[in-house]
Amino acid sequence: MRTTLFYFLLSLACTPALAQQDPSGGHDIRLIVRADDMGAAQAVNEACIQAHRDGIVTSVEVLVPGPWFLDAVRLIKENPDIDVGVHLALTSEWQLIKWRPLTHAPSLVDTDGYFRPMTKQEPGFPPDTGFVDAHPKLDEVERELRAQIETAQRHLGKQVSHVSAHMLAARATPGLQALTERLAREYGLRMEDDGVKYAGNFGSNTSTPEHREEALVELLERLPPGDWFIVEHPAFDTPEMRGFGHKGYERVAADRAGVTWAYLSSRVREVIDRRGIELVGFPAIASNPLSR
Repeated sequence: MRTTLFYFLLSLACTPALAQQDPSGGHDIRLIVRADDMGAAQAVNEACIQAHRDGIVTSVEVLVPGPWFLDAVRLIKENPDIDVGVHLALTSEWQLIKWRPLTHAPSLVDTDGYFRPMTKQEPGFPPDTGFVDAHPKLDEVERELRAQIETAQRHLGKQVSHVSAHMLAARATPGLQALTERLAREYGLRMEDDGVKYAGNFGSNTSTPEHREEALVELLERLPPGDWFIVEHPAFDTPEMRGFGHKGYERVAADRAGVTWAYLSSRVREVIDRRGIELVGFPAIASNPLSR
């Protein structure tokens, strides 16, 4: 998926710094650990919260149009120390599980009234499945993004600190990027990569749980001083989650259960503790940025 490619390119940009770090000297390292897609499914909501309570997650990204949004709100309110991002949604990627815009937005939806599945038209996918290729109207995008932000703030208040872009659709063109940045400023929120650097991937959607864990351990061992973030999608492998998938990504439940495994790993926690890595949310970095 294009989101994975975006963060992969960010990780390449960070690779030289990671390679030069002496792994024995973990000083002044702060890390935001993101868990994306709360609101998409109960199994996602529960995994994200457990990965916060018992693991290393510091920030959850909430899909406001998602079918399990209100359940996500309940769980987040029960954990008032967790940082929250509005995971701005303009796509609904799964074949059998869909969500719609909160507003009347004809240019943003397919013939069934759902968000289109892909950010851009993908080879092998049916026609009219790419959001950008359908020429969305910016005024409709703006109304929809405002509705998502305002709904999240109404339910979650000051726990909401930033915005992020589901599948990067809200940042897919210069016009969309400018719009998203403007709305973030207007609502007093930060962008997802404002003042922090992407630390890199840990595994892929073909990885086993053990490989996910090993890759995250290796990433944390190499992390140099600075403000960093990592992003993944926890879930539990349940019958509900086994209904999630699309062409080219069919083992969603098993893959995302592996992310949960890594986020809950005692080996991962040992590296964090030994290296003195501080796990934080976006507000901590906004109030006291490390010199870089």
